[in-house]
Amino acid sequence: MDHAAIGLIAAMPEEIKPLLARVGPYRKERIASFNLFRFAIADHQVCLIESGMGLEKAAAAVRVLLAEADPAVIINFGLTGAVAVGPTVGDLVVANRLFSHQDLSLTEEYGLDQDLTELMAATLAKGCRGKPFRVYLGAFITAGQIVAKAKLADTLPQGVVNPVLDMETAAVARVAARSKVPLIAMRAVSDGSDEELGFSLEELTDEELNVRIAKVLLTVVRKPRIVPQLLRLAKNAGLAGKNLAEGLLLVLQALAKKEQ
Repeated sequence: MDHAAIGLIAAMPEEIKPLLARVGPYRKERIASFNLFRFAIADHQVCLIESGMGLEKAAAAVRVLLAEADPAVIINFGLTGAVAVGPTVGDLVVANRLFSHQDLSLTEEYGLDQDLTELMAATLAKGCRGKPFRVYLGAFITAGQIVAKAKLADTLPQGVVNPVLDMETAAVARVAARSKVPLIAMRAVSDGSDEELGFSLEELTDEELNVRIAKVLLTVVRKPRIVPQLLRLAKNAGLAGKNLAEGLLLVLQALAKKEQ
């Protein structure tokens, strides 16, 4: 195994494809029900795993990633929803704090590597200067389901800045911390703080949080008012994914250089 390898984990194909389109040749494998992609950045091996949505899948995927790549660092990346005024669609957010959300309460999680977080933030601030998007430091809030942003914003502890929502980072952090592997996380905003989702995950996915087209179509029939929102979210996700891949490449290059 390559002890200088860089590990990547993201939940969905839409988050991964823009990066793979930019990295050159890669090899795809199927291991323990997960898609695994291997490629090189500046002669450093990178191993990317597609976890699927949710805490349980993220935790299981990290364990596979650790076993298959023995990474020196893990980067969790993907799309996110902004909770408060600040980051807007297409902007990048680097996690400097991490919380889990359950039963209307927040618990702070630990496991983010602060030195590497600072390196990532500095790399993005310099490399993305002049780009049509901004880079923020912010708090990632990992929830097991779609939550109302306005309600969540009213319950945030004092001092939490640029909060964004996701469904995997806290689970990734716990597994990485137990294995003593440094973790950093970055996401791109696909829905702003003023965009409350008009549907629940249960209406679009099966019990294992896999999106099912039949359920999506049924929900659209039952709630035709969400069609414009779904189209808008798809467009925003495309923009966010492009910006995310651009930023992630800068970070990968900086990490590879650091290890030389």
